[in-house]
Amino acid sequence: MRLALENIEGCFLGLAIGDALGVPVEFASRPSLKHDPVRTMMGYGTWSQPAGTWSDDSSLTFCLAESLIGGYDIHAIGQSFLRWMKEGHWGAHHKVFDIGGTTRVSIQRLSEGESPLYSGEFEEDSNGNGSLMRIVPASLYFSQEENHTLWNKIQEVSGITHRHFRSVFSCFVFSKLVSAILQGHDKRKAYDLARQDASRYADEIGINPDERKLFERTLNGSLIGDPQEKIYSTGYVLHTLEAAIWCFLNTGSYHDAVLRAVNLGGDTDTTGCVTGALAGLYYGSSEIPDVWKSVIARRDDIITLAKDFQMCMDKRILAKS
Repeated sequence: MRLALENIEGCFLGLAIGDALGVPVEFASRPSLKHDPVRTMMGYGTWSQPAGTWSDDSSLTFCLAESLIGGYDIHAIGQSFLRWMKEGHWGAHHKVFDIGGTTRVSIQRLSEGESPLYSGEFEEDSNGNGSLMRIVPASLYFSQEENHTLWNKIQEVSGITHRHFRSVFSCFVFSKLVSAILQGHDKRKAYDLARQDASRYADEIGINPDERKLFERTLNGSLIGDPQEKIYSTGYVLHTLEAAIWCFLNTGSYHDAVLRAVNLGGDTDTTGCVTGALAGLYYGSSEIPDVWKSVIARRDDIITLAKDFQMCMDKRILAKS
């Protein structure tokens, strides 16, 4: 089966556009967005940023992608995150206007000399979506690895900021879905393969039954049929994972997937970003509306990064063949 590497550009543009669609309405309630939904790219609003501005979600994703192009080095990734926080590296406008609490604390530890292997928060109440929002480059980079290796690498990358099992396993489930999409499966088949493989690995490593129960509707496939009222869109990592998968599976285009995600309300930029990564990878750049691509901040930089990342992936796959 031919890998859909040409869709990496769609993935990177897709996540930034989903993020940017959500930035102006972050924290808006679902009822308010039902009354006045997001229909296209807007500016200002919550963060007073111009149209096409993406948040820390995309910034840290692009820092991770850029680091991986040079090879996997967890310390280099950590320093890239620190450079973003201190200098605005890979900021939409070369500056930081928002950062999550857990991410801030963890990157501050890096600035004080802590290893990225131990910098992340690991308490149960530190399960925000701050690692899931940026994990897709690692999901792609390690997509050809066996589950054990994939788990270890995703655990390390997530753990720079979010070390609790729940955050790591959310990133792992997401990564299995990304891998299946990359292999060219249709989206329902990709989801079935991902959840079944993640379930088998959960059994293999013997996860805590209470933690396993939290992922039940994602892993048993019932999530896809749940009504919108049962889909939550807070900053909690499980809510973001479920919402992104649900929006992706229950729509038929990139356009509809990201608008469905953003109009759930709440943590609109991150739900839009994670959904946009899946939909962009699946549908490709050509299916993303030109009117959105034309306004997205640093579009040419994103496209260049995507092409460089695709070349990196080509070389990795060739080396394994």
